[in-house]
Amino acid sequence: MKELANFAGYQLVWFCAVIAAGRGLAWPGALAAAVFIVWQLAVSEQRGADARLLLVALPTGALIDGALAASGAAAYAAPWPSTAFAPVWILGLWCAFAMTLNHTLRFLHGRIALAALFGAIGGPLAYLGAARGWGAVEFAPPRWPALAWLALGWGVAMPVLAQLAQRWLRADDMPLHGGAQVPR
Repeated sequence: MKELANFAGYQLVWFCAVIAAGRGLAWPGALAAAVFIVWQLAVSEQRGADARLLLVALPTGALIDGALAASGAAAYAAPWPSTAFAPVWILGLWCAFAMTLNHTLRFLHGRIALAALFGAIGGPLAYLGAARGWGAVEFAPPRWPALAWLALGWGVAMPVLAQLAQRWLRADDMPLHGGAQVPR
């Protein structure tokens, strides 16, 4: 049941972010992401691992989406704080996404090839959905360089994030001396 709530919560954040961005608003997506993250950290039994993933996902998203924006290959709607960087709403999505890696996407732990395939296909498809459905992102013609960058970025990011999630989850579960568990 917790995985279903995690999945539904992330999907709500995604729709809130892309629909609002398509209407020129950055703050609803950022707020929805913040609420989801706070809620997820409050109920998570893997709080430490989840928090560390968030701290890795944020610069990863800033790099992948920031490079896309800076290159001119894509333009994000609601580009606050700047058109040359990843907008706050997309960074919020990266952080919210990090909260799924030990929950909804736990099946990717230890499956590097599957995680890479999942990222390389799913990442660009999500951006295409945001572009075509709500105008949250616009790709410069021809679209293939931007989609190739997203496939590469997500294809690398997913297995790295999944491996970190697995490692940090195991580290949080390792017993201390005397058999006590590490607090989560």
